[in-house]
Amino acid sequence: MGSTVGSYQDHFNYKVVSQFAIATIVWGIVGMLVGVILAAQLVWPEITFNIAWLSYGRLRPLHTNAVIFAFGGSALFATSYYIVQRTCQVRLFSDKLAAFTFWGWQAVIVAAAITLPLGISTSKEYAELEWPIDILITVVWVAYAVVFFGTIMQRKTKHIYVSNWFFGAYILTIALLHIVNNIEMPASLFKSYSAYSGTQDAMIQWWYGHNAVGFFLTTSFLGMMYYFIPKQAERPIYSYRLSIVHFWALNFTYMWAGPHHLQHTALPDWTQSLGMVFSIILLAPSWGGMINGIMTLSGAWHKLRSDPILKFLVVALSFYGMSTFEGSMMSIKTVNSLSHYTDWTIGHVHSGALGWVAMITIGSLYYLIPRLVGKKDMYSTRLIELHFWIATLGVVIYIAAMWIAGVMQGLMWRAFEPDGTLTYSFVESVKATYPFYVIRLIGGICYLGGMLLMAYNVYKTLHNKRFIDAPIPAPLVMAH
Repeated sequence: MGSTVGSYQDHFNYKVVSQFAIATIVWGIVGMLVGVILAAQLVWPEITFNIAWLSYGRLRPLHTNAVIFAFGGSALFATSYYIVQRTCQVRLFSDKLAAFTFWGWQAVIVAAAITLPLGISTSKEYAELEWPIDILITVVWVAYAVVFFGTIMQRKTKHIYVSNWFFGAYILTIALLHIVNNIEMPASLFKSYSAYSGTQDAMIQWWYGHNAVGFFLTTSFLGMMYYFIPKQAERPIYSYRLSIVHFWALNFTYMWAGPHHLQHTALPDWTQSLGMVFSIILLAPSWGGMINGIMTLSGAWHKLRSDPILKFLVVALSFYGMSTFEGSMMSIKTVNSLSHYTDWTIGHVHSGALGWVAMITIGSLYYLIPRLVGKKDMYSTRLIELHFWIATLGVVIYIAAMWIAGVMQGLMWRAFEPDGTLTYSFVESVKATYPFYVIRLIGGICYLGGMLLMAYNVYKTLHNKRFIDAPIPAPLVMAH
């Protein structure tokens, strides 16, 4: 691997794309390894020898931050930078700012990897990082917005392709969410207190938390889907009009769904109900997007037999459809009274995270990486096929175990004797869950094993190759 060749305005900037692509794989392995350690701790609590900074409470936020912001975030930087250049037919707006977003984002990740195991945390879900790191995130994010929107403003194509609409919406919304939720008063260099209190803090937090899922892990990855599925299938998107309807309906509805995380709490009842209603409405645009992606394969279904990259992309869409349906159902108060605080929620999260986010990322990177060195294919298609089946098996084992455990927990917790006493003690529900934690660990190991296979395949693909900044095509043709 060498430096880029031809850093001129008539070439695309592939250097920063390649840096983020490799970072995605590295952080994916790290984040999922931490996840496997956590799953093992629930089976063997003494496995980390009671070392404080390896305790469950400290490693869990490290795991969520690593898989969402390190793995998912790096994937979004890589693919959005690649797609915005290809569809706008211009080089990135600023090479220096783009390089700053790469090194700045890696600094955020390393800072998280140091502070969270040390117990330095705001204790806000997905927003645990303390105020100095929050400021760095804001600076990097503003630079990202300048690079992305600057590239769109100097485009040579009249049309702004739909993927860029999704990326643009996610960049703006995440900025808003991050700033509002992280308004806090510093007490020292590593400690701050939220500007909100009590129920208001919970409301702001889950407006942020659910829209981190909605925009960082859904809207953004749909930008990936709308580019790489038509490319890999060699078919135009099934309905461009539907993609625009999907964009506006999804982005309007998602913002209001956050209160469904706070059903049966001190939040006002009407707010809980509002969150439920919007969550159910959300099913329509979500499935509209899934159907649009899957129908893009009309006339190309035979390619699924021999194309493992397409398998990754289409199975990701299937998980997207399933987990959005499940999320809408779990927001209904009567269902939520059974599912809340159980491992069913963990199964739901991972059907979205491993099934949708990671699968669409893996498929997209398998398409993208060889093209960064002027090749069309990865080193081994058979290894991609093997990765697909290991990953699919892993995610199915994982979420099935958590679904069964979650429903069982919910039923045990609400079981009463005729005299009104609880049928089961809490510890009995923990004991009954134990076998499912073992199965979940096996599923997680499968998924991590798939990522290690990918790392080997990528290494062999890039071995003794140089990243090449591809020339921008002269005529305004839709490039690959």
